[in-house]
Amino acid sequence: MRIQGIIEGKKEWRAHVARVKALPQDYKIVYKEIQKYLFKVGPVELTDGTGLLSGIIDLFEEGAALGKGVLEVTGSDVAAFCDDLIKDSKTYADIYQESVDQEVNKAMKKVTDKTK
Repeated sequence: MRIQGIIEGKKEWRAHVARVKALPQDYKIVYKEIQKYLFKVGPVELTDGTGLLSGIIDLFEEGAALGKGVLEVTGSDVAAFCDDLIKDSKTYADIYQESVDQEVNKAMKKVTDKTK
């Protein structure tokens, strides 16, 4: 990665953090929990900048501007809200499962080839 890319990434992240800090308190609390959840679940697109997280902030800023409480925006099941956001996203767990399946298939093929 070029130094310019690293600098741009840091600037983008700082701007993102500033947007989070500007949210109402209830939104900040839920955003931080969503962020933790997504980092644990591991959608691959989280490594491609702040796109997904920025989209959540866009939604939160809009909800706050309309005077809605955060749970009116996300619903009371915040984990389900997160799962719905990433339902079509590839996760690191998916990649790991695929690699495990490939390794098992390779090993099984070697075993069956030897028994023939």
